Amino acid sequence: MPKPKTRKKAVYTPPQKTQVVRVSPRWLAPVMVASWLIGIIWIAVFYVAPDTPGISALSNWNLLIGFGFIIFGVVLSTRWR
Repeated sequence: MPKPKTRKKAVYTPPQKTQVVRVSPRWLAPVMVASWLIGIIWIAVFYVAPDTPGISALSNWNLLIGFGFIIFGVVLSTRWR
């Protein structure tokens, strides 16, 4: 039976990389959760009590404002580590 050929070169091993642990800023999680809650509460108040001063003047723009807060919270959640 023929002998297998042996490798003449050493097997490539990639260099060791130091892994950097990235940490979220401390303010990120509270701002993210607060943004979600403000958005949900804003939309709920618009539907439950539409005659509230300040909210009635904005009419359907309240939905855009509420969803804007919620989307801002989602964008912040992509930065959370």
